[in-house]
Amino acid sequence: MDVSFSGVGYTYPSGVEAVKGITLDVPSGQRFAIVGQNGAGKTTLVRHLNGIFQPTVGTVHVGDWATTGHTIAELSARVGYVFQNPDEQLFARKVIDDVAFGPKNLGFDDERAAALVAAALEQTGLSAEAESHPHHLSLSERKRVALAAVLAMDTPVVVLDEPTTGQDEHGVRMIASIVASLQEQGRTVIAITHDMDFCAENFDRVVAMAHGEVLADGTPTEVFAKDDVLTEARVEAPQLARLADALHWDRRPLTVDAFVEQLPRSGA
Repeated sequence: MDVSFSGVGYTYPSGVEAVKGITLDVPSGQRFAIVGQNGAGKTTLVRHLNGIFQPTVGTVHVGDWATTGHTIAELSARVGYVFQNPDEQLFARKVIDDVAFGPKNLGFDDERAAALVAAALEQTGLSAEAESHPHHLSLSERKRVALAAVLAMDTPVVVLDEPTTGQDEHGVRMIASIVASLQEQGRTVIAITHDMDFCAENFDRVVAMAHGEVLADGTPTEVFAKDDVLTEARVEAPQLARLADALHWDRRPLTVDAFVEQLPRSGA
């Protein structure tokens, strides 16, 4: 399901203009990441997709729907949103009840809902915690409960707000595997992240934002090669790119495989 922002601007009631005339098209099945400092407008922009915000100017489309014509409840069938803070999302006394809420609320039959819940718990490594109280779990586990709750809704668009925060290496790898699986299913993944390594390794396209505007839009290789953009967006290049700079290489590999492939050519 395609997503599009057409001349979108948003001004908070306080008068702060958080998003300024952004036009972006995200085709179905793309892994799309947005990076930038806090206050850049990333979350404000993306929260237009599920109707939490309505544009002050411009239009937002999810598939053939303009978001202004649909409720948050209706949009939740198309866009699953995993909040940065899982405590804003979790409410039930059992993990399984939190995960099952979405598919039941969307009217899925019992068999389909049960299958989706079981698959989501397994994907996020939480099957053994199905009967646990979410708030008895660690932050990283609660974030995975919130992710499982969205996966179980089987939406064509999945939004991840800072998905790797609080995760150890195992958790990061698990989330990367989920992102790849969603793309294989033809679903669109949109992520807001400060984790440049995760971004470079797992997304096809990166948009850098600052001051409510898009500074750069391209592949990870293209965007992370623009030092002026990274400086204005106040983000660092991925660690392997910074290591390549320190070694005075003329190219910036972004992944381990690319780094190892470049070693013989570098003379290192």
